Amino acid sequence: MPELPNEKHAPHPWKLRTTESPRVRSSEAYAELQVTSNFTFLTGGSHPEEMVTRAAELGYRALALTDTNSLAGIVRAHVAAKEVGLPLVVGCRVAFVSTECAVLVYPTDRASYGRLCTLLTLGRRRAPKGECQLELEDLFAAEEGLLAVALPPHPKRYGAPEQLDGTFEAFVRRLASVFDDDRLSLGAHALFGVDDAGWLSRLEGIGADVGAPLVALNDVHYHVPERRMLQDVLVCIREHCTLEDAGFRLFSNGERYLKRATELQALFAAHPAALQRTLEIAARARFQLDELRYEYPDEISEGGRPPMEELRRLTFAGAAERYPNGVPAKVGRQLEHEFRLIDELSYAPYFLTVYDIVRFAREKGILCQGRGAAANSAVCYCLGVTAVDPDRIDILFERFVSKERDEPPDIDVDFEHERREEVIQYIYAKYGRHRAALTGVVISYRGRSAIRDVGKVVGLSLDAIDRLAKDLDWWHKDIGVDRLRALGLDPKEPAMKRFIVLLNAILGFPRHLSQHVGGFVITRGPLCELVPIENAAMPDRTVIEWDKDDIDAMGMLKVDVLALGILTCVRKAIDLINLHGLHGGDELALHTIPPEDPLVYDMLCEADTVGVFQIESRAQMSMLPRLRPRCFYDLVIEVAIVRPGPIQGKMVHPYLKRRSGKEAVTYPSDAVRAVLEKTLGVPLFQEQAMALSVAAAGFTPGQADELRRAMAAWKKKSSRLEELCRELMSGLVANGYSSDFAQRLYDQIMGFGEYGFPESHSASFSLIVYVSAWLKRHHPAAFTAALINSQPMGFYAPAQLVRGAREHGVEVRPIDVNTSCWDCTLQDEALRLGFRLIGGLSEAYARVIERARRRGPFLGWDDFSRRTRLSRAVMSRLAGADAFGSLSLDRRGALWQA
Repeated sequence: MPELPNEKHAPHPWKLRTTESPRVRSSEAYAELQVTSNFTFLTGGSHPEEMVTRAAELGYRALALTDTNSLAGIVRAHVAAKEVGLPLVVGCRVAFVSTECAVLVYPTDRASYGRLCTLLTLGRRRAPKGECQLELEDLFAAEEGLLAVALPPHPKRYGAPEQLDGTFEAFVRRLASVFDDDRLSLGAHALFGVDDAGWLSRLEGIGADVGAPLVALNDVHYHVPERRMLQDVLVCIREHCTLEDAGFRLFSNGERYLKRATELQALFAAHPAALQRTLEIAARARFQLDELRYEYPDEISEGGRPPMEELRRLTFAGAAERYPNGVPAKVGRQLEHEFRLIDELSYAPYFLTVYDIVRFAREKGILCQGRGAAANSAVCYCLGVTAVDPDRIDILFERFVSKERDEPPDIDVDFEHERREEVIQYIYAKYGRHRAALTGVVISYRGRSAIRDVGKVVGLSLDAIDRLAKDLDWWHKDIGVDRLRALGLDPKEPAMKRFIVLLNAILGFPRHLSQHVGGFVITRGPLCELVPIENAAMPDRTVIEWDKDDIDAMGMLKVDVLALGILTCVRKAIDLINLHGLHGGDELALHTIPPEDPLVYDMLCEADTVGVFQIESRAQMSMLPRLRPRCFYDLVIEVAIVRPGPIQGKMVHPYLKRRSGKEAVTYPSDAVRAVLEKTLGVPLFQEQAMALSVAAAGFTPGQADELRRAMAAWKKKSSRLEELCRELMSGLVANGYSSDFAQRLYDQIMGFGEYGFPESHSASFSLIVYVSAWLKRHHPAAFTAALINSQPMGFYAPAQLVRGAREHGVEVRPIDVNTSCWDCTLQDEALRLGFRLIGGLSEAYARVIERARRRGPFLGWDDFSRRTRLSRAVMSRLAGADAFGSLSLDRRGALWQA
């Protein structure tokens, strides 16, 4: 065990081994066909990328990733294999419910890969989340085109060859009856067991009887030997035990790493054909993920029209509604520009798919709004996907769709948080669960979860674990002995030494698969033939095994169906205004709210923003009087500037000084002016950093997009952002810009990595900021009622919202059993409080009161009690809220109050 460093982290021993080992090119050819990565959760001890990179270093001819009943890590392995030029064999270890024997399977073509995905989907859909229930007959139904390797029960339970009983032989004979044409092999391991020679000889005899040759396997669970301890820890976490108590649950030795081919040749010296068999299988299992072709859904055009023709028809129909006085020339030119790109890249079905989802929501009265890059599109505005008018903001469509990016667009749509489930179930119903599923999210070890799990395994006391977990911040800094002693821990104690090394090793390791907040993948054909689908923890939800990064790598469509509480509030406020005719003769809608109202901006400059979306925090309230927004684009800046990114990048004060005239606005070149003129020479948005990299530093569009990705991934502590920023600085200096300007831009872009808003995202949010502010300014009673009726949300409790409404001149009427409903309502433009404000009172009791009240107002306590039959506890809650104010005090009421 390495000594604990005093001041700085020492490199982990396995990292030293991986980075310093020479690139070995053995003359002996070998392909490893049994590799378990950390995507067999809490089992494998290395990332798929580490397995691939190490195999390439060792000169392997190919590598197969074979996680148990899963293809969750295969995309990451695929991307890494392409980078290092190593052939990747797509595979899987299929485990069964009724036997300890297992089978490695490898698809040989696209059709057999689809059958494998369908098989895994079958096993996971019939099991609870995270489990898979398969029988041998299920595999037989999907065997066409698959190569199979039979695995006996784990050798650690069968030390001597004679312990290999007839169960495995019967298992192999059943496989041999189905897997013909030399598609079956027997997995042979030489892992320094009790009698490897006898074990291999016994397996060879079984294989000879059924015509199945041996294939050499190393049962790899980690890429270098030094990961053995971490793999042991993962198993202990899975088995809920300590290292001390693990016993036979752990492997008996540390041989399950990627070995040199010469070592394997020595281990299988008596069975050279088993090594040759690895190359034969790798050559035959030729399917690659590059063969997958994503196809958009095709039931999205009415009357059989081609998708592009249908998109144009719907867009112009929407434009006529959006612009009743005629489409502005600028918007018309933008539409034609977008149509050309969409047609060239064949993205029309994608836009139509999103339109269909939004259309359903609008027909059901569910408020929705496109977020992020969709705000860049005039087509999205005319389709009703977003309410950000392209005539009011100037953002490049190429940030959303471009040939250079060579990837599908990504539209995020926010829906009312109380009704989003209706939209989700509509998607499942329209496309079927075999064609639509939520994107997976890999939950990885971070901070406290790593401290608690590793601490228990190495035997730290619960008290010590709690102290370490609560003092989490210092783990992001250098680990020193003084800090440990300050926490009452002994840094020289062996368990503490192990804990520190293992804690750092496990950070970032996947722990389990969860569901994305709303990212849907929808396909024309069966989705279950592209990627396995499994049940989510929530009822009526299914998810795919791949996460967002995997989806991007495979070029698959994703529509984010997200929830936003303020949209629920806005819809309820608009409904109240229209119900009571408070807006005059015309009905109010999101896109008909009058723009650029000076009274709204006056209110914002005074920081009167309690309840206003995004700008109701104390930090935003302190910024508003300094920024003094007077137009929509000022709101775009306001939303983006009070973020960790601009603050860390030291952009806030320079922008405010330039805006107030205290500092001159200068630009080092016309190219920089073209990019930064909107923000007074200070880069506030990710798009500006991308544009500067091209205009001033000579980046290609591809490099600029890589910069965008690196900024988005910075929270994962990727070093790529630093590398790109150094390249950016070099490019700026080479193009004649001062080193001071280059350094400032470097600092600002690194700040974006901490948390910087894209301009398109800020524009979408700013529209909702303006709408909620307009409602607060012109209809405070309706807005307050809607806010309360949409709780929980925002920074402020209902009591604070009510107090704020009174301060704005709203008449607030108390809760009353004769007039109140569950929700707050409007009465003669006054705010009538609802029963939902009574703590501990459920909506069901409010409905009882409302039903009883239909026969006329309650006349007294006796009348109320007789007609509602509510319990004494409920009556007490109502009395505590003074909800009986309109009742006459009959004898019983007087006694009750007394």
